[in-house]
Order: sequence, then C-alpha cells, then structure tokens
Amino acid sequence: MSKDKNINNEEEVQNQENVVLDENSTQEAEASNGEENTESGKEENVEPTCEERYTELNDKYLRIHAEFDNYRKRTNKEKIDIILNANASLLRDLIPVIDDLERAIQNNENNEDIDSVKEGFNLIFNKFISIMKSKGLESMDSLGSDFDAEIHDAIAKVPAPTKKEKGKVIDTVEKGYKLNDKVIRFAKVVVGH
Repeated sequence: MSKDKNINNEEEVQNQENVVLDENSTQEAEASNGEENTESGKEENVEPTCEERYTELNDKYLRIHAEFDNYRKRTNKEKIDIILNANASLLRDLIPVIDDLERAIQNNENNEDIDSVKEGFNLIFNKFISIMKSKGLESMDSLGSDFDAEIHDAIAKVPAPTKKEKGKVIDTVEKGYKLNDKVIRFAKVVVGH
C-alpha cells in the first residue's frame, strides 16, 4: 500500500505541478498579450518628435500671422473708405445750396431790383446755416465775453474804453466755430487791456 500511496502522492504532486505550470503559462500569455496591447497603444499614442512638433507649431504661427495680416489690411482699407466718404452726407446736403446760388446768379444778371437780390441771398444763406446746424456746426458769439484761451485766439490787445471791458473781447475779426461742442476754429478776437 505504501507503494500505492507513493504513486498517488507522486500523481498528485505531478498534477499540482501541471496546474502550476498551466497557471504560469496562462499568466505569461496574459502578460505578453498585455505588453502587445500596451505596445500597440503606444503606437497609437506616439509622442510627436521635436521636429514634427516644431513644424506643426510653425505652420500654426504662419497661418495666424497671415490671418492677422489680412485682418489688418482689411481694416485699414475700411478706414480709408470711411475717411474718403465721410463728407458724402454733408456734401449731398449742400448740393441744393449750390443749385440755389447758380439760379440766383443767373436771375441777378437781368434783375434791377436790389431788394429782391438781397432777399434771395438771405434765403440761401439761411438755408446754408440750417444745413450746417443740422450737422452739428455752431458759431461762437464772443463779443463782450471774457477772453478764454481755450476758444479765442487774441490777435491784438487794445486799451479798453471802460474798466468793465478789461480782459474782455472788444471786437471779433473772425468767428469761431464748434462742431458737436468741440472747437474746430478759434475765434480771432481783439482783447481790451
């Protein structure tokens, strides 16, 4: 019986070794499969080389630079167009005044009545002033006001006739004008001292 036991024990040991070998084979196979999976994963997620990355970034930079250059050129062209056509609205509104002046000149060649000529020119002048006011232009009334270097340009100083007129505008040589509350032409004035 001891021989039978030994044989049985040997068979059990052999079976256990086979089981262990099978488990090891399975683990090795899984490990090799895992390595293949990670290697194939590495191939999918391969880091680009420095040269490839440089080429990619340089290409992006060149494209962005070209887009910005096109944007800059387009906005400059739009600005030039706006500047060139900025006065179109004003000029369109002034054309009827030119027409009125031409008609007045033609009618005045044969007209003997000076009062009608004066009235015609006053009408044209008022039409012109109303157009300019509608565009934001207004004249400055400086006579008798205190001298202000922000809006006045003193071209002469004369002795003031009275003490009240010292430092005030005595005469206006050229009217000043504001466009939307910004001085576009300083009033040329004579100041009393």
